Amino acid sequence: MTLLETILEETLSIFKAEGIEANSEEDLFRKLDIRKSTYHELFQNKAELVRQVVLFDIDRQKRALAQLLADAQNPVEEIMFLIRNGVTQMQNTHPLYLTDVQQHYPEAWALLQDYLDNYAQRLNAEVINRGILQGYFRKDINLQLVTKIILEQFYMMINPAVFPPERYNLSEVFRSIYLYYVRGICTEQGGKMAEEYFAQNNL
Repeated sequence: MTLLETILEETLSIFKAEGIEANSEEDLFRKLDIRKSTYHELFQNKAELVRQVVLFDIDRQKRALAQLLADAQNPVEEIMFLIRNGVTQMQNTHPLYLTDVQQHYPEAWALLQDYLDNYAQRLNAEVINRGILQGYFRKDINLQLVTKIILEQFYMMINPAVFPPERYNLSEVFRSIYLYYVRGICTEQGGKMAEEYFAQNNL
């Protein structure tokens, strides 16, 4: 791993644990244990740092998703793996991280939106289409609409204004949303697999 990659990885951990605006550049020099001159050789300013951190995170997530799909046994399990991974990522991220990106770093926020609205949605569509061809998902579903609904349900589930974590167990919310929705777009064979996934994972 290069010096730049190490710095991006460590910075990502700090941002996801504490938020971005909680740390000034001086805080980052200290926490990363790097000289100011080294920092400015790599990043023109904090906005450029955030942009590179977001790109680093997106690349890491794409590789992780590829591995998840490789480990799945069928398209029903693939779609559940993708959704669960998204939930886990959000559980391990300070709420201020996304808020800070959205409010203060428009270029980085545009990269994140493109990743979610295009890459993630396209990946879901490919999985569901494969499931239709293999007989796990119903042939009469609107593929574009279904993948959009899955993504919007994810946004709703992780929104603390909709499901405050002190009032709702995220695993219960996940089950209530996705068990019934995924089962609804499944054939009889796929529906049984969805139920088995939830049962085996204590969801």
